[in-house]
Amino acid sequence: MKIKSPKDFWAGLMFVGFGGFFLVWALVNYQMGTAVRMGPAYFPALLGGLLAVLGLVIFAGSFALEGPPVPAINLRPLIMISGACVVYGYLMKPLGLILATGALVYIAAFGGHEFKWKEVTILYVALIVFSILVFVKGLTLPFPICPAFMDSCPIR
Repeated sequence: MKIKSPKDFWAGLMFVGFGGFFLVWALVNYQMGTAVRMGPAYFPALLGGLLAVLGLVIFAGSFALEGPPVPAINLRPLIMISGACVVYGYLMKPLGLILATGALVYIAAFGGHEFKWKEVTILYVALIVFSILVFVKGLTLPFPICPAFMDSCPIR
């Protein structure tokens, strides 16, 4: 039996893995409760179970009698995007929202198969404007906008 759709194969496998992990984790660590009086495990167990079932459906649909072999997994996007999130978390407090978001966007963009400075810069500017308007102004979250070493931030 060959795999008809390698993307569906790996996506289904990933959904089953994550859904099963959170289902088991919630059931082992928390009380389930009932539908009327839900415990802390109810919601993550329900979502994990639904994700695992969806993964099984996608996984089963990827098989066929003919199709290309499953290609090797390219780990570069996974590493670059995960690394960008970690770098963002560590840089947010000392460098502020603007510079930390820049690091996030540019490092994550290097994980793609094609990198264009103009497109990434437009995305970065749009993300900064959106983040400042929604999170800092709209929700009034106490994110540092500018780096900690700047005495006065021009953006307030």
